[in-house]
Amino acid sequence: MRHSLRSLLPLFIGGIGVVLAPVVFAAEKVVRVTPLGSHDGEFCSRDRALIFEDPDGTRILYDAGRTVAGPEDERLGKIDVVLVSHLHGDHVGDRHIRQRNAGSCAQPETPVNVLPNTNSVNIALAKNATIITGSEMPKFFAAKLKAVGGDPGASKLVRFGGSLRAGGVTITTVPAVHSNGISGEMIGGELGAMLDAAGLTAYAGPPTGYVLTFSNGMEVYLSGDTGITADQESAVRRHYDAKLAVMNIGDTFTTGPAEAAYVVNELVKPRAVIASHANEAATEEGKVIAGTRTEAFIKAAGMPVHVPLSGRTITFGPNGHCQSGC
Repeated sequence: MRHSLRSLLPLFIGGIGVVLAPVVFAAEKVVRVTPLGSHDGEFCSRDRALIFEDPDGTRILYDAGRTVAGPEDERLGKIDVVLVSHLHGDHVGDRHIRQRNAGSCAQPETPVNVLPNTNSVNIALAKNATIITGSEMPKFFAAKLKAVGGDPGASKLVRFGGSLRAGGVTITTVPAVHSNGISGEMIGGELGAMLDAAGLTAYAGPPTGYVLTFSNGMEVYLSGDTGITADQESAVRRHYDAKLAVMNIGDTFTTGPAEAAYVVNELVKPRAVIASHANEAATEEGKVIAGTRTEAFIKAAGMPVHVPLSGRTITFGPNGHCQSGC
């Protein structure tokens, strides 16, 4: 009886049990992604923060923003790297929640003012983590760390085209089309007051997106706040071949759902997407609300879209396919 190679493979594996162990071991090498939002089990208006955990245990916090309750937030655990896409308060963290589930999903309570330090700096200091950013942001974070008694050398630079390795993860920056103004309150002192009085902001160079390459081989594109840019095709897809994308969909300030769908369908072409920065109460009891931007993006995207429900971990294999929490 003749068999194709496809039909023989299960017979071969079943017949030689010793080969099963490495196959199972490889399947366990997943990247864990955990959203840290304002309301448990929901995707809410100010949710930005994600923790990425490499199979080797390296843990990266991306855009802590306002929904991480400072360094004491028990959801953080060990943090090795803090990434910040740009210095707007909802990403770097000008203030933050005191506790989860306070206020509404549309208007979470964020009463804790942490300026001029920022939530990201306070977390990096307490967790002995490295802040990795591009553009001119490393100088800004180095000064902030020094001002609070930390090591300015813990702020590291990685500019477009270069990369840094943190544990099993290779980190590089890619362009984002947005602004990167620093508010006067974040600067503090007389200079900060003068900028606010003049209606101006300081500047820390262009904002950034990131590509993370994990030890299981999966590449992830973190869009940051951005519009449509040719680099999403030429760099993110053609060079880095991102399998998973975290895509901002909030409109007005970033790509809206239609523009974000164009980016993932025509330019980046990942295997899967995590929606981000919706600027709306996108879910109720964990289900996407009809008529939201999030629903519009899910319908327009040509690949699976995963909604980042706070506290619900999603795992991804090397090819960007969801393994659990889907």
